[in-house]
Amino acid sequence: MIKRQRTRWGIVHIYSSYNNTIIHITDISGSETISKASGGMVVKSDRLESSPTAAMSAAKLAAEGAVEKGITGVHVRVRAPGGHNGPTNTGSGAQAAIRTLSRTGLKIGNIEDVTPFPHDGCRKKAFRRGRRV
Repeated sequence: MIKRQRTRWGIVHIYSSYNNTIIHITDISGSETISKASGGMVVKSDRLESSPTAAMSAAKLAAEGAVEKGITGVHVRVRAPGGHNGPTNTGSGAQAAIRTLSRTGLKIGNIEDVTPFPHDGCRKKAFRRGRRV
């Protein structure tokens, strides 16, 4: 009789802006932190924090911590700054981080975009005829 190994799921929260990439792995409920890493933890220079190379190193660091604690599969939630003044597209590190997670042996479940967007809340920064300089 072959014993099938059950997949232990977790959630990977990837926050990717133009300045940094933060990878945070939680349990399936999202309340318990399993491991976390950011681009700033793996590079020395501030300008390199948002690079795909830093995101790959941070994802590898976080994934190794999760595998050590028994996580075998993850659902990915990608987030950009968003809101009423932030950009709604992710930084360059998000794609690289997802690719690295799959390479480290984690099974990827579903990938979801959770960028916040305004439902006509605050008024945009500018005047009626555009911003006068």
